[in-house]
Amino acid sequence: MESIFVLLVIFVVASNPGSAAPSPFSNNSTCPVTMNYVLTVPWNPSSCLNLNQTHTILCCQTLLSLFGIALAENLKKNSLFQLPNITTSASCLQDFQSKLTSLSLPNNIVSSCFDPLQFVITPNICAHIQYKQDWQSRLGPTPLLNTACKPDLSDLTNCAACVDEGLKVVQMLNSIDGNTSHSENCFYFTILYIAGIVNDLGPESKGTMPCIFELSISSQAGSRNGHRDLVCGLTAATLAFLVIIVLGLYFWYTLWLKRKNVENLLAYADPQERGSSLRLRPNTGLIWFKFEDLVKATDNFSAENFIGRGGFGSVYKGILPDGTMVAIKGIEEFDSQGDESYSEVEIVSNLKHRNLVPLRGCCVVNDNLEIRRYLVQDYMPNGSLEDHLFSTILDGQNIKKSLSWPQRRSIILDVANALLYLHFGVKPAIYHRDIKATNILLDADMRAKVADFGLAKESSESRSNLNTRVAGTRGYLAPEYALYGQLTEKSDVYSFGVVVLEIMCGRKALELSSSGAPVFLITDWVWSLMKSGNIEEALDASMLIDGNTVRNIMERFLLVGVLCSHVMVSSRPTILNALKMLEGDIEVPPIPDRPVTLGHYVYYNGDCSGMSSECGFKSL
Repeated sequence: MESIFVLLVIFVVASNPGSAAPSPFSNNSTCPVTMNYVLTVPWNPSSCLNLNQTHTILCCQTLLSLFGIALAENLKKNSLFQLPNITTSASCLQDFQSKLTSLSLPNNIVSSCFDPLQFVITPNICAHIQYKQDWQSRLGPTPLLNTACKPDLSDLTNCAACVDEGLKVVQMLNSIDGNTSHSENCFYFTILYIAGIVNDLGPESKGTMPCIFELSISSQAGSRNGHRDLVCGLTAATLAFLVIIVLGLYFWYTLWLKRKNVENLLAYADPQERGSSLRLRPNTGLIWFKFEDLVKATDNFSAENFIGRGGFGSVYKGILPDGTMVAIKGIEEFDSQGDESYSEVEIVSNLKHRNLVPLRGCCVVNDNLEIRRYLVQDYMPNGSLEDHLFSTILDGQNIKKSLSWPQRRSIILDVANALLYLHFGVKPAIYHRDIKATNILLDADMRAKVADFGLAKESSESRSNLNTRVAGTRGYLAPEYALYGQLTEKSDVYSFGVVVLEIMCGRKALELSSSGAPVFLITDWVWSLMKSGNIEEALDASMLIDGNTVRNIMERFLLVGVLCSHVMVSSRPTILNALKMLEGDIEVPPIPDRPVTLGHYVYYNGDCSGMSSECGFKSL
């Protein structure tokens, strides 16, 4: 299960925490709490030793939880949920770094992980709460939380009860605030309130650290030698204890998620609608389907009606009683991400655009918390873009498929218009996060429609759009998102650029050897041809026709693909400007050079469509 605390606070991971650099933090204001606990509490610093890209992210998560103890102590001492100003925040981070340096950790690890601004209090992050008094006036008495989280949380039963009540309080805060983008901050405040105000033993206790902050702890022989014991790691007894806690938390948290998912999805159907066959949910146009209807439509989900697999489950073709052809996607649970289908229902039900696959309705089968979910969408008779773009093996023969130039141009413009709508046509903007050839479907007229919003995420109004969980497909992920979790509209633009290159070149974004090793990355290949002045060699020969005018347009599309898939986020255009370049309304600007090192990375962690929180890079 992803760390409860770490999911809730936004952090910044810089390029290389292992290299020495002067600290950017000034000490103009004294930190209101002492950081000596860093040397005495039995936290486990192993993720901050021998840093690589994966360990850097894990290290920052650990340090974030560790710094949360100081914020909880500040709340206990000064009734303030965060720090009063940036100088105080910088001072605390500087003290934090000095303690970590004495434990032989990198002397710039704090500046690499955190921005002082993220810990400065502001009224516009969670129900206008800044002080403890604000919390109490907004929520009123919370006797169940106070009772559940008051005792020693090293007891598994106490911990589970506290977490359950904390999640309920978060829902109350979200309802009071009314802004879903603030939910992470409200979760964060709840953690600090439990650790700093409610729990009798306080944030530094061996129960609060693993239960509330989910901070891995190690054994400690004594305070004088505590820092040496931290590096030694966990004893067998502590390991067993933590395993029990983690399994217990996982069970309770997953149980709560499943209950909440059922509540969320059932909210789309009134009680009288659940027993009926086809009823419209007001204000959405969605149909609440009975499971029996889907079984009949797909001939009991027969192999003959199987279309393929999406990011979260299998897709079947079905025929409704009125003769309408539909695609039915079954959602499979993947650990704590089991609510992704609800996210897709919530997002797609409010989207209306000719280049998006419309959602007709949904179905939830709830049997003793064993949840099965299905989304019903319009059927696209010409399948996915991938079906028409690349060669396939049929009866031992390599069958080369081809799309005409007008078809390719139309598909590229259709996808660009879909992203333009997602980024600028709705509020808040939506980031698809998984733009790729298999998620671009083609209707009877070969017009493209973007599908599969299982990973889509609404843009955040908070100070940063960084995420601890990276999701998508290797070969299509923007470097800053895969490496640091930095998600912006330019992440979709990068994926779009890769798709443009695939369409124009007729080659897959990433090609692997029989052993699974990467042997070809389309962005590097086209970049090399462009730098050598031979970019026309990248064009798929099957669509080439005589005429310099058309070829010039094709090369312009290629250059837009190169620009959109630039490794530097600042060099990419917005999708609006990319569309203007494609249509010839504005010129394609000179393409900036890119760092050599970043140009030689490919994704190594497999297809991480909602499956993995760590999609990294590996040098070729």
